Amino acid sequence: MSTIVTITGTGTPIPTPDRAGPGVLVSYRSDGSRMDLLFDAGRSTVMRLMGAGSGPGNLDAVFLTHHHSDHLVGLDDVLLTRWVMDREQDLAPLPVVAPDGPCIPFVEGLGDRWADDLEVRSAHSGRSSGPSVLTTAFAYPDVPTEVWRSGGVSVLAGQVRHEPVHPAVGYRIQTPDGVVVISGDTLVCDEVADLAVGADVLVYEAMRFSEIRKVPEHRRFILDYHADTVLIGAQAEALGVPTLVLTHLIPAPASDAEEQAFVDDVRSGGYTGEVVVARDLTSVTLP
Repeated sequence: MSTIVTITGTGTPIPTPDRAGPGVLVSYRSDGSRMDLLFDAGRSTVMRLMGAGSGPGNLDAVFLTHHHSDHLVGLDDVLLTRWVMDREQDLAPLPVVAPDGPCIPFVEGLGDRWADDLEVRSAHSGRSSGPSVLTTAFAYPDVPTEVWRSGGVSVLAGQVRHEPVHPAVGYRIQTPDGVVVISGDTLVCDEVADLAVGADVLVYEAMRFSEIRKVPEHRRFILDYHADTVLIGAQAEALGVPTLVLTHLIPAPASDAEEQAFVDDVRSGGYTGEVVVARDLTSVTLP
């Protein structure tokens, strides 16, 4: 058995040539079978899924953390490409799990937005139905709560602090190999700690507050709802998390020295475990 965590996108709303939009693929492999769970779907997600040896047709479920566009814009491509690639007449709906709120009508309207394209493709190829989603909406959880389970793998959702965006959640994935926690977009907060107790791998969005405080004042509002690298280090050390993976990197590092600065920040917060400053397709394997 093994559980592989692959970062499908380390980017932000600000595009760079080498970083896809936010996303994490968790693959659980056991006895020749494979379960692929995708968390968020930013720009270029389909390409990164293929690079990870997966693809839209391999996904068992997609989980969304919140309704910011950079986390959702690739979902259209996931749904449509999955349908185009699979020639079955009765393709099963794509399961999408998200907190009850703006994500739900967005997901349920995916096919409607492409109705004209799908009508032409269906008629030309002789297909009787287009792509569809099977949406599971869950109430904003007071405490980490199971929202999905299959084949020995469970996924819990928990509150995070990304106000004024609401609802926003992180996820805890429990497999027979261990526990992976994905923060989503958030401040460093007690709610993330509640989600990450006992985690083997903690995937955390990361912002270097020291650098963002230098940008023009009208752009500093992002300090209100992202995770400071120094505080991440302090929290991860207090939790005893052995492996910390940093993603959604702000500002995006463009050199080894800039990547090292993220590590140095986390170390200055007191963290002594393994630090991974992710690039697209960086992976970590449990156990």
